[in-house]
Amino acid sequence: MTIAYLVNQYPKVSHSFIRREIAGVEACGIKVSRFSIRECGSELVDEVDKQDLEKTRVVLDVGKVGLLYALLAVAITKPVSFFRAFRLMLQVGWSSERGVVRHLAYLAEACVLLGWFSDEGIAHVHAHFGTNSTTVAMLCHVLGGPPYSFTVHGPEEFDKAKAIALEEKINRAKKVVAVSSFGKSQLYRWCDRKHWSKIHVVHCGVDELFLRQPHIPIPDQPRLVCVGRLCEQKGHLLLVEAASQLAVEGLQFRLVLVGDGPLRPQIQTMIAQLGLQDHIEITGWASNYEVQQQILASRAMVLPSFAEGLPVVLMEALALSRPAISTYVAGIPELIESGVCGWLVPAGSVEDLAAAMRSALQLPVEKLDQMGRAGSERVTERHNSAIEASNLAALFPSNIENAPNPAIKVSPSIAHANTHTAKTH
Repeated sequence: MTIAYLVNQYPKVSHSFIRREIAGVEACGIKVSRFSIRECGSELVDEVDKQDLEKTRVVLDVGKVGLLYALLAVAITKPVSFFRAFRLMLQVGWSSERGVVRHLAYLAEACVLLGWFSDEGIAHVHAHFGTNSTTVAMLCHVLGGPPYSFTVHGPEEFDKAKAIALEEKINRAKKVVAVSSFGKSQLYRWCDRKHWSKIHVVHCGVDELFLRQPHIPIPDQPRLVCVGRLCEQKGHLLLVEAASQLAVEGLQFRLVLVGDGPLRPQIQTMIAQLGLQDHIEITGWASNYEVQQQILASRAMVLPSFAEGLPVVLMEALALSRPAISTYVAGIPELIESGVCGWLVPAGSVEDLAAAMRSALQLPVEKLDQMGRAGSERVTERHNSAIEASNLAALFPSNIENAPNPAIKVSPSIAHANTHTAKTH
């Protein structure tokens, strides 16, 4: 049995949870072929990600000529299926933010994958994120490709449900996965009740790199860490403002921001304006091992997000017995219980965030250790990547058995058109 994993960008620095999931699915005896729409190899810092890049076929590596060739080849050799997919492309494209031209490109990408899936005998496709990767998987299925399922993380899918045709994707999918109960409830909002039975909760998880670490005591040093992409929704500007309040009070502390992103220049400017250079450090992207070491060197993780799914980095911190500070947003309260394994504060409140950070800096290490151990037990029980991957793998066989023709056959000319210009790893 061979299934395809399809992601817009894979591997990616912030997608280590997908790599762990794929490894867990493969451990269940299922062969996984990795496909990415585009590559972001230049950002990779983790050797394991770089190794997975070598196993990944990138659709856009075929170039514009390859995309056009695949599109025309499928239109000529499979006109009925192509017409259905083209009509669906127009329907989805007209109501989207990205327009019909971009969706025509998605259709061409689906044509490329149709040939590749045929070559590899793909019986099922699982996409991560309900955005363009799932659009491509859906169009490929309508062209005659294998059935698909997809994992929805949020918040983008819920913010733009109509623009990304989320209901249509749910209706046509064999299975739909949410990463939290909150996410499941949001999917319920966007589909008819008759489709609710196909929606399942499968958590993202952490692997033995985090779960099997010997206990390392929480340090006395007043140090906090925030790990995540530097973007508006993670609340970094609010975090800098809260840090400024603590600095004005005369507290000694160090706040390390691990990550990079479009907001970095603005964050750096704000740090300079508030005179926080001695308190806040930005490291840029880091490997899994480096993230782990940054967490272990801190008293607590801070992630004051405005919008989320269920952040894996919070699982990583708790798995390492470090309490976490975050917000009452999306699936986060399903992981963090305030006062037990961390602090939850109202999203957008500088005062409450500063108060939680102050507590993390001033509480006795023994109390922090107690909270960290409670968090570790919770993650071990609910977010073991191997267990969660096996739960996901259990959803695939029924899809494959119900598929009318699991290994879709495509004209050799199409398969050749889709591979002769491709960079295969």
